[in-house]
Amino acid sequence: QVQVVESGGGLVQPGGSLTLSCAASRTIFSITSMGWNRQAPGKEREWVALIISGGSANYSDSVKGRTTISRDNAKNTVHLQMNSLKPEDTGVYYCYADYRGFRYWGQGTQVTVSS
Repeated sequence: QVQVVESGGGLVQPGGSLTLSCAASRTIFSITSMGWNRQAPGKEREWVALIISGGSANYSDSVKGRTTISRDNAKNTVHLQMNSLKPEDTGVYYCYADYRGFRYWGQGTQVTVSS
C-alpha cells in the first residue's frame, strides 16, 4: 500500500506558474514511477508527466517544454513545476505512484488558470 497526497493547486493567471507536490508514504526508491494526470470538467483524464526510479522523465506534448517533474528523495516527494500556464491547463491534477504492479492515486488538487 502507498498513500499519495497532492498539494499546491490554486488559482493562477495565464502566463503564470505554480508547483504541485506529491508526497508518498513509502520511500520513492521502492516505487517504480510516479506521475501526474489531469482532468478538466467534461473531458477525459489526460496524462501529463511521469518520472521513473532512475530519474528519467517524460511529458505530454501539451506541457512539454514548460513543465518539469522532479524528485526529492529525502522527502519522498515528487514536484511538478508548470510555467507559462494556459487556460487549457485548468483541471484537477492527480498524482500517482506505481508500486509492485499497482497504481495508487492521490485525491487530486485543483488548478485553475484564469484572469
